[in-house]
Amino acid sequence: MASHRRPKQPSRARVSVLTAAAATAVALSAQVAAHAAPQPNTSDVKAQIDQLQQEQEQAAEKYNGAKERADQLRKQADQLQDQVARSQDQMSQLRSGLAQVAGEQYRTGGIDPSVQLMLSSDPSGYLDKASSVQQASESQTEALKGLLDQQRRLDQEKAEAAAVLASLDSTTKDLNQAKADVNQKLKAAQDLLNSLSAADRAALKAQQQQDDRASRGTARVDLTNLPPASGYAAVAVARAMSRQGSPYVWGATGPNTFDCSGLMVWSYAQAGVSLPRTSQEQGDVGTRVPSLDQAQPGDLVIYGSDRHHVGMYIGNGMVVHAPHTGDVVKVMKADAMPINTIRRV
Repeated sequence: MASHRRPKQPSRARVSVLTAAAATAVALSAQVAAHAAPQPNTSDVKAQIDQLQQEQEQAAEKYNGAKERADQLRKQADQLQDQVARSQDQMSQLRSGLAQVAGEQYRTGGIDPSVQLMLSSDPSGYLDKASSVQQASESQTEALKGLLDQQRRLDQEKAEAAAVLASLDSTTKDLNQAKADVNQKLKAAQDLLNSLSAADRAALKAQQQQDDRASRGTARVDLTNLPPASGYAAVAVARAMSRQGSPYVWGATGPNTFDCSGLMVWSYAQAGVSLPRTSQEQGDVGTRVPSLDQAQPGDLVIYGSDRHHVGMYIGNGMVVHAPHTGDVVKVMKADAMPINTIRRV
């Protein structure tokens, strides 16, 4: 008969070792998990959001440039297509006139060979085939020359219209891509913000407010004691300053929302001055101001190596600008960001 033995119980020492090993494993697992999915740090998140906001503004300026180009091409295409239609109508009228000549000749005894050539499918061969201009009357010859000239113009206009439409198609693709890039940067920034706890979001907001105060300078800025501007620059400065508090919206040119270059375009338009749409193009207008200490109210201050941002100098070392999504039109120290160039409109 088989013997039944009671299982041997682990010693107290063995139990202690196993417990310690299990605890170590749990601790290591926790460390690995923490390493694999670190909790977001407010400073890191702020730096990433700042970078995304800059990239979003870069994409927005690309969008502005593509939209301006698309608008110009669309207008040009419409004009060319209208001209093609008018030229086609003129062609029809010329052909109709020649047909009337042929009809009259047929009724009076047959069509002149010269007119037959003019009404052929290859009217350009008429003058080549005719042994001399005397084969046709002077009026018929002039009519055919007019028809040939009109045909050449029509062919050229059709080719130009086709080229513009092809360019418009390419520009529209660039426009859509830039728009997608802007939205992707905005979503990434919002996702980063949402990854923080409520307390960390509050701390980040407080840090942003502190940075904003620093950009205005340690002392309170007296905006009532700004140096006077002159001419249309004075109008532009006044209009830009009147928009303080208006939200930043990429692609917007006012009157209630703006992006950085849009604020410049709108403000100067109120003074009757037309500016190019993007900050990159605005960096080439007017004349260059050598340094900030020589800047005058109304000058455009262009920022970044890629000229992705612009503000308007208002005096006392300050500019008014539309910063980025989530912010509003406000003033800051003119040298708060790296200056690329200063332009006097």
